[in-house]
Amino acid sequence: MKKFILALLFASASLWALEVQNTTVKFTAFKTYAKIGVSGIFEKVHVNTKTGKNVISLLKNATANIDTSSVNSGNKGRDIKLVQKFFNIQNVKNIQAKIVNVSKNNLVLKLTMHKKTLQIPMHYSVVNNTISANGVIDLADFAMLKSVKSLNKACYVRHKGKTWQDVDISFTMQYK
Repeated sequence: MKKFILALLFASASLWALEVQNTTVKFTAFKTYAKIGVSGIFEKVHVNTKTGKNVISLLKNATANIDTSSVNSGNKGRDIKLVQKFFNIQNVKNIQAKIVNVSKNNLVLKLTMHKKTLQIPMHYSVVNNTISANGVIDLADFAMLKSVKSLNKACYVRHKGKTWQDVDISFTMQYK
């Protein structure tokens, strides 16, 4: 009887736990002096998070490993340039992310790229079982200016000589 009651308790507890169903990692980089945004996603994102009783516990200590070769901006030619003329220039095959602090509407993302780790503040909101978080990184902080310069050179005409080093980053997590 005790085993039955314990099994019932564990089963009912799992019914009340939130579980991540889908995660999307998005970026918006900028070109030209008019600062025109170019957005994309990464198609290969491995997310490791446990279930949580609420959104804060679901986010806390969530990690992600992002495969930079899976960039998808909706333009295959651009994607090839992003991989070859940006990420590969400084051998950035993966980006690691871990949420290290969560409060009511803000979180801190520990982001590692090009052997540099920084804590990036992000604002998040929750609507219809979807968590949406937004922040900004400066590629100079990750010592990625060599890659910015390479991409600017490869896309000089299209970028009209200007590739910005700040990038808007965001993610969405759908949970059930």
